[in-house]
Amino acid sequence: MLKRLGKDRSGVALLEFAFSLPIFLGLGLYGTEVANLAITQMKLSQIALNLADNASRIGTLNSALGAKEINEQQINDVFQAAAIQGGALDVFETGRVVLSSLEVNSNGGQTIMWQRCKGKLAEVSDYGAEGTGASDTSFPGMGPAGDRISASTGTAVMYVELTFTYDPLFGDLFVDPQPLRQEAAYTVRDAREIGSAPTNNVSAARLSTCDKYDTILPQTSGV
Repeated sequence: MLKRLGKDRSGVALLEFAFSLPIFLGLGLYGTEVANLAITQMKLSQIALNLADNASRIGTLNSALGAKEINEQQINDVFQAAAIQGGALDVFETGRVVLSSLEVNSNGGQTIMWQRCKGKLAEVSDYGAEGTGASDTSFPGMGPAGDRISASTGTAVMYVELTFTYDPLFGDLFVDPQPLRQEAAYTVRDAREIGSAPTNNVSAARLSTCDKYDTILPQTSGV
């Protein structure tokens, strides 16, 4: 019997499978985590791009000169569109968007004329708050060093900074929870009234100022 047991190979495949399963399972889970991280980055990039694009198109034509005027409700609609696009990602629950209007000031320099934010994450713009560069030419614009974006006279650039806290699928087994960041910019499409803040046509609770850390509020008759 001992000789037969020594020559028995009937359980080799099962043993090999038992030894290799943790390796293949670990590689599979790791690949799934990395793929999910890459997909999340791609989704955030698309949300930032679409948000900047939508912000560059808003406005109501109510001037004889043909310049569009924007209001706070339209900005809220842009944020609402980003929330819908994000879907289950829920970008405003664990993230934050900073939307800045980059314009030319009276001295010919760059300034953040106004800034609106949405989301619970305590995050601020990397380039300054509303009013940065208002009175001189020291502000270089927005964007990575060496690749700054600046507005042209008579128009504005809608600059979006999106920060999101990534929650891994498998806890911290393969990657740690980490902040993901995407930036995007679009020049305003049509002639727009610039040099001032958007017209306020919403209640204080719905004003998307950057001193509040909240999520999207449901629509109620535009106010």
